[in-house]
Amino acid sequence: MNCNHESQTSSGDAVRLGHIDQMKAIAILCMVEVHTAAILPPEGISVGHPAAFVAAAFGGMAAPLFVTVSGWGMHRGAKKRFTEGLSSRAWIDWVLPRVVLLTGCQILVNVLLAAERGGRFEWHTPGVLTLLAIAAILAPLISRMPIERLTLLFAFFAITPILIGDISGADLNWFERVDASGTSEWIERLLVNGTYPVLPWLAFSTLGALLADSEQKPKFRRVVMLMGATVFLASTLMSFRSGTAWALTEGEALLTFFPASIFFIFVSAMFVFIAHEALLRNANSQRFDLSFIEATGRLTLTIYVLHFAILGLAANAMIGEPRLSVSAAFAVTFAHTLAWIPLANLHQRHCPNLSLEALLRRISS
Repeated sequence: MNCNHESQTSSGDAVRLGHIDQMKAIAILCMVEVHTAAILPPEGISVGHPAAFVAAAFGGMAAPLFVTVSGWGMHRGAKKRFTEGLSSRAWIDWVLPRVVLLTGCQILVNVLLAAERGGRFEWHTPGVLTLLAIAAILAPLISRMPIERLTLLFAFFAITPILIGDISGADLNWFERVDASGTSEWIERLLVNGTYPVLPWLAFSTLGALLADSEQKPKFRRVVMLMGATVFLASTLMSFRSGTAWALTEGEALLTFFPASIFFIFVSAMFVFIAHEALLRNANSQRFDLSFIEATGRLTLTIYVLHFAILGLAANAMIGEPRLSVSAAFAVTFAHTLAWIPLANLHQRHCPNLSLEALLRRISS
């Protein structure tokens, strides 16, 4: 099967690209892996353990990839809807269903994995889905920008960690980052110092728009990868010379996830484009048949919500219980991650219209 062509899916979607569905599948599976590992950490594995580093690496790439491919989809959808202009009625019909559904799903995820039941969120915590809701609001405007302006917009978002400085919340612990004592603090979490704040994380949805607009511009994609590689090498050299850690989830390091640092953004952008190029070339050469994961990529929002339902049950069950052994934790983590592949294929074969993605298509058509 040639994955580098647009085809009808079993759920009756508009045409789609197989290698992009593969990117989406990898993104959501990595998200499932890192979230499961966080809820079920094995006994005796510290932050500095190689296994923890590997898990964090998957997690560090999962979210940028997830937001980028989501941005890719929104950009293409907005370009098709707004080819003839930005009419207010079309804007409302296209944007409002996405904002309502994504925000509703974010609240549902927060409730499913509530901190009071051993989870990680407060019901009102802004997260990656509220970030995508903001991206949806801006998508009609961004869809009309030429690639040169998109590049400048990405660069602006990427350097915002320098511009906002201390209000990025580098000193916040996890439960401070997911909570807010009032409206103004909640807005801060949404915009600058939550888990996935608008600044700088809109850089990745803009990166998705750049990826969509550079489909016929391989030279542009190579330039992006070269710039990312330059930042990658510079950051490793700086880390070596200064003795500062190169990458940590949070803390004193050049690449940090909470909050996202400028080095993290540019290096992640490089890896996202490398993943795209690898999957695109494989689709053209057909060296490896990865079509079996494409169904997973068509259900990213549904899987995102459902896997938190499972993790919420697990977190509640683990309250007061000892941690799992290393072998048991790894087995559970990878079983939970890989199980979504056959489940997604069964879903697409038997009930393709029963999903959050199908619901969004119905309410925004």
